[in-house]
Amino acid sequence: MRKLLIAALALGTASIAQAHEVWIERGANGAAQIWLGEPELPIPAGGDPAFPSLKAPKLLGGATAAQTRGPGYIEVALPAGDVRAWDDDVFKPWDEDGKKAGVVYYARSGRGEAKAVMPLELAPVSANGDRFTLTRDGKPVAETDVTLVSPGRWMLALKTDANGQVALPALPEKGRYILKASVKEEGDFTLPAGKVAILHRTTTTSFVN
Repeated sequence: MRKLLIAALALGTASIAQAHEVWIERGANGAAQIWLGEPELPIPAGGDPAFPSLKAPKLLGGATAAQTRGPGYIEVALPAGDVRAWDDDVFKPWDEDGKKAGVVYYARSGRGEAKAVMPLELAPVSANGDRFTLTRDGKPVAETDVTLVSPGRWMLALKTDANGQVALPALPEKGRYILKASVKEEGDFTLPAGKVAILHRTTTTSFVN
């Protein structure tokens, strides 16, 4: 019975981690809001049930502004412009295919900078453009699934081309869109919660149309 319980808990962690994303958007007050959840689903009033697992995402660019917890998001007062954050300590490692697995989340808000900075990032080819490149350590990632989530929460499945690029169609709605993609790597990785042999990297880029 105890082994079955442990297996069920591990499976639950895996399914939650792989179904969730971290993304950033600007609130009505202009502050950056870092969310954890499933952006294609309605967000509960108090935030996604997994939100307590998002504790202290790391902001890029030397930002040291205070992080304030809101109902489902962490708010940070930052100047206008693109914002990037990442977190490798959201979910504890789980068992996957007989190995320990973990996840690292990367998130970006804005498409004003036509460059990638994070290890896995969806960056516009040109500032404020509708074509994006998925890069891993600066190198294009070809033939990889990318999903577009609209303000109305419909999803569009896309795939990067041989150059790691994906072109967005005409966007019918006004509001916040999210692009998301994931890659799976196998090797010897060290996370704050321990070593893993499988690492899922998930990245999002949000922008306002």
